[in-house]
Amino acid sequence: MKQIMKKVSLVLTFICCISVYGQGTLTEYKKAVAVDSLFRDTVFNTPSEFNWLPNNELWYINNSENGKEYLLVNVAEQQQKPFFDHTKLAKLLSEKIEEKITPNNINIRDLEFNSDENDLKFSFKNFLFRYNLNTNSLKVLDTINDRKNRDRAYWGDFFNESSGKPVPSPDNTKTAFIKNSNLYIKDNKTDIETQLSYDGTKGNFYSSYIKWSPDGKKIMAYKVRPGEDHKIYFVESSPKEQLQPILQSRDYLKPGDELPFRSPQLFIVDAKQHIQIPTDEFNSQYDISKIEWRADSRAFTFEYNQRGHQAFKVIEVNAETGKINVLINETSNTFIDYSSKKYRYDIEDGKQIVWTSERDGWNHLYLYNGDGTLNKQLTKGNWVVRKVIHVDEKNKDIYFTASGLDKNQDPYFLHYCKIGFDGKNMKRLTSENGNHQVTFSKDYSHYIDQYSRVDMPAVTLLKTTENAKTILELQKGDHSELIKQGWIAPEVFTSKGRDGKTDIWGIIVRPTTFDPNRSYPIIEYIYAGPHDSFVPKDFHAYYWSMTSLAELGFIVVQIDGMGTSNRFKAFQDVSWKNLKDGGFADRKLWMTAAAKKYPYMNIDKVGIHGTSAGGQNAGAALVFNSDFYDVAVASCGCHDNRMDKMWWNEQFMGYPIGPHYAACSNVENAAQLEGHLMLILGEVDDNVDPASTMQFANALIKANKDFELVTIPGMSHSAGGDFGERKRKDFFVKHLMGVTPPSWKKIYN
Repeated sequence: MKQIMKKVSLVLTFICCISVYGQGTLTEYKKAVAVDSLFRDTVFNTPSEFNWLPNNELWYINNSENGKEYLLVNVAEQQQKPFFDHTKLAKLLSEKIEEKITPNNINIRDLEFNSDENDLKFSFKNFLFRYNLNTNSLKVLDTINDRKNRDRAYWGDFFNESSGKPVPSPDNTKTAFIKNSNLYIKDNKTDIETQLSYDGTKGNFYSSYIKWSPDGKKIMAYKVRPGEDHKIYFVESSPKEQLQPILQSRDYLKPGDELPFRSPQLFIVDAKQHIQIPTDEFNSQYDISKIEWRADSRAFTFEYNQRGHQAFKVIEVNAETGKINVLINETSNTFIDYSSKKYRYDIEDGKQIVWTSERDGWNHLYLYNGDGTLNKQLTKGNWVVRKVIHVDEKNKDIYFTASGLDKNQDPYFLHYCKIGFDGKNMKRLTSENGNHQVTFSKDYSHYIDQYSRVDMPAVTLLKTTENAKTILELQKGDHSELIKQGWIAPEVFTSKGRDGKTDIWGIIVRPTTFDPNRSYPIIEYIYAGPHDSFVPKDFHAYYWSMTSLAELGFIVVQIDGMGTSNRFKAFQDVSWKNLKDGGFADRKLWMTAAAKKYPYMNIDKVGIHGTSAGGQNAGAALVFNSDFYDVAVASCGCHDNRMDKMWWNEQFMGYPIGPHYAACSNVENAAQLEGHLMLILGEVDDNVDPASTMQFANALIKANKDFELVTIPGMSHSAGGDFGERKRKDFFVKHLMGVTPPSWKKIYN
């Protein structure tokens, strides 16, 4: 590996000497293509996975300068050592599979450690092995099928309410099932069938997803009034298995489509009694989910997500009377971010409920009593709870991640904390200036804390939960070899947003040949979906969307503008019914401030590219923001939110469908486009309907606008693959630099 790296380095050094001042030339293109390989495997001692054992030992794989090393950590002794003799195991593996295996490149999977027998069970190549550390013996246990042949599941498949199997009672004396659209039970001893419901029809039938109460005396079954059947279609022009094209289709609900209506029903089995549950509290359904019985069979609960996502309820149904009690009624004037922020945990079979809410403007933890009354707000302040990790009922603690805790740190950095059920004794488990990833031991007494920043490789520490103190530094990342290859750390940059007071955060990526005396066009990589934040916070040597582009002679940036998530609620609400906003007002100010500080950033030459929601954003840059952006490449974009998947678009654009959908549409407003646009489309994209891009293209043609359309045969949802990357690079070089791109045949030669 080192020999190869030295050769690549020499080649690039030679290239740099040929042309120091070129931008978008053959020299720059060769560097852009080579930089991924050049930077790969140049950062050491940054392990990525930690495996805790039952006895509070742990093992992990370290990417040392000499190759992979498997290490075992003894927490009690605060020591680490090689898990096994790498040389001995490599020799045994070589003998078993008749292939040369080197000690520094043993790539084993699914490793299990039996401390009693002191042996390892693991997968290697296509075999399952057992290796005894005492006897140094290796045994083949089984062969393994190739995992690559597994079919890819499709996210949008309709939930089949009729596909569930008959459901036996907890004591296995009876079986519940659906026949003729109604609920029946069968006595398993006599085979006698008894009909429990009589109101099911083909148009409003009972689902086969039936739930018995734990005591076996009651059944929850629900009726379903089916919704709309909506499919998208596309032609796979060049299938591998045949000459002729294939017509494909997918289930695909879009905003405004009719949804199924589910109405839970209660049945008292021995009395053959059907208690109908009133639907007043959940009659405008987007979804009903998590239908669960209480362990003592006193009630069942479910969650109700109202269509339009401005109300979300936790509902309890009394198992004796069918009476409904709304335990939690979360409401919002804009939207509830149910897909990213909602969390619920029922303590002691529902005596209390842990809940997350943004009701005070920040995402925080709340504790409810079992009857639905609010007990208290557990966390509070101008910071956000990001995710609940663990609820410890025994010790009455909640472990969670948070961001924005420190005024002197990036507000997006993840930190780990815990707090008591009483809302007291909040404890920080991480505090170092970086983005943290923690792996707890099985009893939560210790944890691995690994943190990094875009300009600092990971530091990996073993800590104790009791006082959050470091007891052993496991690894400290080493990127000295990367720096030798000319790598320049991304710069974290902030400026004030449109309100003049909120900090907007982003990063600046410069090429290895950076010269402050040059003038650099700017390219923004954008993804402005409201469901998350997107600017990298962890250390990476290479960013596919930015690093290679920068090597052509650009300054590449990424920014989290208003409308994205993980800050305060009002920050995200900018996107509400207004996805065309895309945080562009903040992005323009950010780049203008950066260019003021760094005059080599040419604010008069700005490009942008993105994929999926980022593709919509890139198109919107020229439709709604051509006063600032000059060139855009939009890949697999959702250019009209009425054409994309329901769950994502209705969450942020709302329901019912109104004029604001058309106002945000790149298609409806295509005549406003100015600048140079390239559209990239995967022919068989089943994430964003390909028709969305084609309708944008059609509108542009009708508006007499020039643009380029690149369709990739056989490709699904992506940025366009290698060919799309080539076209993207060429488009930016041509229109931002005014340079004719070199032949790719010459680039690869």
